[in-house]
Amino acid sequence: MNNPKIKEWEHTLRKIFDIIDDHLEDKYGFLYPLHPARPQRGHTANKSSDGLFNIGAAFSAGFGSNYGRGWVVDVTMVTLFKVPGNVKIQIYNKVIEELKRLLIDFYPERKIKVEKDGNVFKIFGELGLEIYEK
Repeated sequence: MNNPKIKEWEHTLRKIFDIIDDHLEDKYGFLYPLHPARPQRGHTANKSSDGLFNIGAAFSAGFGSNYGRGWVVDVTMVTLFKVPGNVKIQIYNKVIEELKRLLIDFYPERKIKVEKDGNVFKIFGELGLEIYEK
């Protein structure tokens, strides 16, 4: 998208995800072997391209959603190892907890929420992107 507000939002969101990525790599990064094609942590210029974790979000128009438009959070562990469900839940909960805290730190004046929306977590609320907010 070419909208400067969206670019700024996505840039800030990337900074937030990089902070969360570092925390996850510190706590869990040594527990599971990386996919053979995945570089070790710190071997690329982009945290989403190396190490065990890739955290991101994609815009959703919100059709069929309880919360409407927003960004759907995605957490991927790049390993061939079968990660137990309880560990996945623990990691995902850590991501959501830190994401909520960091969104408040980065945007204290806005009412940004992170909630479970069906089978996914969504970032929504006062994002400062008027073209999407009604």
